[in-house]
Amino acid sequence: MLAHPPLLYLGYVGLTVPFAFALGALLAGRTDERWLVATRRWTLLAWAGLGIGQLLGAHWAYEEVGWGGYYAWDPVENAALMPWLAATAFLHSVMIQEKRGMLRVWNVLLVILAFSLSLFGTFLTRSGVVNSIHSFTQSSIGPWFLAFIGVVVAVSLAVVLWRLPQLRSPTKLESPVSREAAFLYNNLLLLALSLAILWGVVYPMISEALRGEAVVLGRSYYDFFLRIFGLPLLLLMGIGPLVAWRRASFRSLLTTFRWPTAVAVVTGAALLALGAGSSLPGLIAYTFSAFVAATIALEFVRGTRARKALGASSWPAAFSSLIARNRRRYGGYVVHAAIVLLAIGIAGSSAFDSVAEARLTRGETMAIGDYRLKYESLDERLAANATEIRAKLRVTRGDDDLGTLEAGKNAYTIEQQVSNEVGIRSDPLTGEDLFVIAEQIDPDGTVYFRVFVKPLVNLIWVAGLVFLLGSLIALWPDAREQRRLVERTRDVGVAATS
Repeated sequence: MLAHPPLLYLGYVGLTVPFAFALGALLAGRTDERWLVATRRWTLLAWAGLGIGQLLGAHWAYEEVGWGGYYAWDPVENAALMPWLAATAFLHSVMIQEKRGMLRVWNVLLVILAFSLSLFGTFLTRSGVVNSIHSFTQSSIGPWFLAFIGVVVAVSLAVVLWRLPQLRSPTKLESPVSREAAFLYNNLLLLALSLAILWGVVYPMISEALRGEAVVLGRSYYDFFLRIFGLPLLLLMGIGPLVAWRRASFRSLLTTFRWPTAVAVVTGAALLALGAGSSLPGLIAYTFSAFVAATIALEFVRGTRARKALGASSWPAAFSSLIARNRRRYGGYVVHAAIVLLAIGIAGSSAFDSVAEARLTRGETMAIGDYRLKYESLDERLAANATEIRAKLRVTRGDDDLGTLEAGKNAYTIEQQVSNEVGIRSDPLTGEDLFVIAEQIDPDGTVYFRVFVKPLVNLIWVAGLVFLLGSLIALWPDAREQRRLVERTRDVGVAATS
């Protein structure tokens, strides 16, 4: 919690920089790519702050809120996710504008959207219009903030319309099977997911304003759109970087994706043989993740071989020089690997988790999966500002004694609140968690337990570390990029004086 709020704040505020540069470039009539190059690291910093901040918040919710999950599709959680999705789309389409001069209007609109959504997130948090553990105040700032958002959107769109003739690109999309097309499909899916989430957030407010009753769209609504848009996004993450620019032939596609497709098919068949077909979305997520992981590995292997052939002294030297010469590209691949781990962790913990509930007295046991839990004792102790009640359970799996877990509640004296204090046993080899909640503790010592087994959930937190590594690689200063910015500035200056 020391890092989660400041990182989200960094993400919200950081998106001001690319927005200001984009609007300044339009007002000055400079519609080339210089503002993109100048603000790339600012955008990456804000995007990384939002991403890591959300994962830290998810970890906090998983361990401290005590409901058995890590993301509840809470309105304020969604408010941080939406600008991150818009910024992700922007970071991908920027490459198309820099490479082919396309999508200029699209990029400006994505920057405006990301900044406006960051303002909307602040509005949700500070206005008190939604019920959320993240809503910090009830105040009269809501209407003023909405008016400010309206002014920002209206003025930005007016400037875009004013400069629309200069923003139009002479370069057109040549083929629906090309890297440009794949990135465009990726952007459309990211935008669709972001707008679906936005509708889920604002619909209760609209229904309350029109009908006097807030109709909340539940978890099933968000999960549906996450599957519909998220699974194709996962697949495109593996396809896009390997497809040729401008136009790709069917033969080149077969050659490029031969090994990744084989890995995906073998993975899917193996999972079906192991009985993982009970959840079709989970099976698809695992199969697509194997495909993307194979494409990332293939890119690193090809690049390292090429660097070694060019005279690198050793394989580690070839690998490091590969990343050093194109930090942006290979940092992006590391981020893609983090998203693969995240997808596997979410699919495993959501689609293949199990839950058991039981009301136990001392000495009784319950079973879930391969685990058996025996309720041994109930202890009460005084802390500085709380009365802590803990139920102790002995955990076994087969003939193995795995030790004890404690789950219970804290009754806070000053705040007059009661919190769940969960018991979690993590298996570092499998990434699986045994997650115990003491839902109700009766005066006679009887406890109502709710127990989860969450396969692969720890890959979500590992994904956060890999995401941080990839972000740092992509953020690291690149001398070639700085030279490119200087050359473009000099060329424009020469053109202006002539």
